[in-house]
Amino acid sequence: MKSFLRIQSTLGLLFRPCAVSAPATAPGLNAHARWAHKTAAQLPLIPKPTPFVPDVPTFLTLIGRDLKQHADKFPTWEALFTLTTDQLRELGVEPPRARRYLLRWRQRFREGKFGIGGDLKHVENGVAYLKIHEKEASPTRTSRKVVNVPANQNVEEVSEGERVKVKGYKVKGVSTIVGPYALPVQKGVAKLAVTEGMWEDKRGHKVDGGERRRAEVRFKRGVAERKALREKMGFY
Repeated sequence: MKSFLRIQSTLGLLFRPCAVSAPATAPGLNAHARWAHKTAAQLPLIPKPTPFVPDVPTFLTLIGRDLKQHADKFPTWEALFTLTTDQLRELGVEPPRARRYLLRWRQRFREGKFGIGGDLKHVENGVAYLKIHEKEASPTRTSRKVVNVPANQNVEEVSEGERVKVKGYKVKGVSTIVGPYALPVQKGVAKLAVTEGMWEDKRGHKVDGGERRRAEVRFKRGVAERKALREKMGFY
């Protein structure tokens, strides 16, 4: 019976019809198209510079942690957003946490998640001017908001589409603009300049070491304190 099943299986393999695939037209072209499609999908998105962040040194200055010292390692804006973590290590961007921090901020910038001033439109030489736009909301109330307009123009002279509402800033009282890094210039006017670490994520202060060593450090301290107490009481 087993011999019969083996013979039947062998005959089935011999006489099984072969699947004939349709000839592909221009196989080289099809392979190239698949490669190009895959390559295009894998290419990292390179965002456009903004008026407040026009180049590599400005970007590295804003995100802080002394990364601006590496500005000369990025010859172009495209290089900043395409180099891999291994390439950054070869270029000497150290320590590893600095590379991770840079990669996080690159992704944020791609997604349009800017820090203070990143949404400004009217910027000259790294300086933007903030002014107060007043609008009558009702017969008894005036609405005031902070907008970004060209330095040499009054708010009323700028069209509605050119007035950029600034996030993170507000009007205190009648004519004072308050917010991070806002420097008063005159009544109702302040300026915002690119400053080292404006967008920096501050690192937390480690107490008694990091998470791994904290228990060990505190245990040894407790032992030392108890020993000192016993010595003070004359038990040694």
